[in-house]
Amino acid sequence: MILASLMALAVLLVVAPFAGASAQERPEAPAFLELDGNRLFPVATSKDYTAEQRVERANRLIQDAVATLSPATIGVEELHNLPVITLDDEVILTVTRRDAPESLAVERQAELWRQSLTAAIHRGRFERQPAYVARMIPISLGILAATFLLQRLLWLMWQRYLPSALTQPMLSEPGSSRPLRPKDWLFHGVLVLLRLGLWVAAILVITGFFPLTRLLISRLLEALTESLGSPFLPLGGRRYSVLDAVVLVALFLVLVRGVAFLKGLLRIRVLQRTGIEPGSQEAIAFILQYGLLFLGTLVLLQLWGLDLTSLALFASVLGVGVGLGLQGIAKNLISGLIIMFERPIKVNDFVEVGDLQGTVTRVNLRSTEVVTLDRISIIVPNVEFLESRVVNWSHGSSVARLRIPVGLAFGSDSQVVRNALLEACQDLPDILETPPPQVFFKGFGESSLEFLLLVWINQPRRQYEIRSELNFRIEAILRQHDLTMPFPQRDLHLRNERLEVAFPAEITDALLNRLTPSPPDGED
Repeated sequence: MILASLMALAVLLVVAPFAGASAQERPEAPAFLELDGNRLFPVATSKDYTAEQRVERANRLIQDAVATLSPATIGVEELHNLPVITLDDEVILTVTRRDAPESLAVERQAELWRQSLTAAIHRGRFERQPAYVARMIPISLGILAATFLLQRLLWLMWQRYLPSALTQPMLSEPGSSRPLRPKDWLFHGVLVLLRLGLWVAAILVITGFFPLTRLLISRLLEALTESLGSPFLPLGGRRYSVLDAVVLVALFLVLVRGVAFLKGLLRIRVLQRTGIEPGSQEAIAFILQYGLLFLGTLVLLQLWGLDLTSLALFASVLGVGVGLGLQGIAKNLISGLIIMFERPIKVNDFVEVGDLQGTVTRVNLRSTEVVTLDRISIIVPNVEFLESRVVNWSHGSSVARLRIPVGLAFGSDSQVVRNALLEACQDLPDILETPPPQVFFKGFGESSLEFLLLVWINQPRRQYEIRSELNFRIEAILRQHDLTMPFPQRDLHLRNERLEVAFPAEITDALLNRLTPSPPDGED
């Protein structure tokens, strides 16, 4: 596939100067005298008329003549010392010296054209007879049936003699064994093109049997060719057609594929064997890719025949637009270049930007892709890495320190606490032995003795997992040594010896009724 792309690029680069030339620079092509969509012979431009003007009236007259049942006589007469071809004594075409080859006389050329016209009119009238149409209809149906069987046979042979992976559906279904590779897509594309080509060829053969369908296809192709070949885009003193633009786009797509192939080849065959870290490999391959794209585009436009100096005004206007309307994009592009050359962050670095923590997976010109600990890809504009504070846990060295604060109740033996915290760090493979863990007595808090455990790790992206595992072990070991973590305590001191509390009137009356004893029976 890649080899085919490179060969297509070479062919297109050879053809590009000729395809990109303006209509004024191409040699004027002859026009053809046609009947029922069949080209009979070419007619050149004369001294006074173009080739299209000479054949326009002749094509109309012979097309009308073949559609009628009246006899049509094609003859050759001499007019102004030049042979003319007549249809029922009506001049349809004058044969000039430019129409005949140097080795052939003009009169002989006129006679050959007369014979060709006579045979074409006879054939056109024969193909319009009901007997001919009735004979061609079964043949056409047979061609359709044969095409159906042939494309079905092609599909069965494809399934039988090619690996089963190449006959999977075009789209990978859920639960499929593996996604389709580029080679699989190529084989599927070839199969689709072959089957489609069979049907197109069959339809063209069938339409060629009947004059009306053949004429319709001919006019359709002629209109399509004229629309694609008509210049519509003035640029650099030349005018380019739709076909020119399509070929240019095809050239650019082939260039992009070729550059992507070279980038992959450089990364796999060259950079990986140099021992350079992955971040540097990505930066080198990225710069090479865009550099080759830029140079290849310039060469492609030059081979295409486009004068790049004519784009100076467009480039200046684009520069103003980038400076004014696209400030954010331009700022991110410049930031991306700074990051690639200065390299404050690189691929596989564990970074923290604001409340975002994750691993850098790709550094592009405009943005950087960061995969968080939740396996979510976040696209971060490059300007944020230069205008805000960034914590790069992997910069220089991946060794980082974790701070584990621990508070214990008053009265706890500080030496026992120290030994317990160091014991919790033992036999934990994620904690480095060098530098060794350390315990600091920070001071006396309001309700606890405050200690600080410091440990070093070399996997910053797993810091939360390591911290959780260490906290589990600390809690278990503290319980083994009967060391407790106190609750917050508060002492309340009242200065006044007498404290007056005010209650609502309803509550006061209820309390008085309950506290006042009721009088004995019979007493007031």
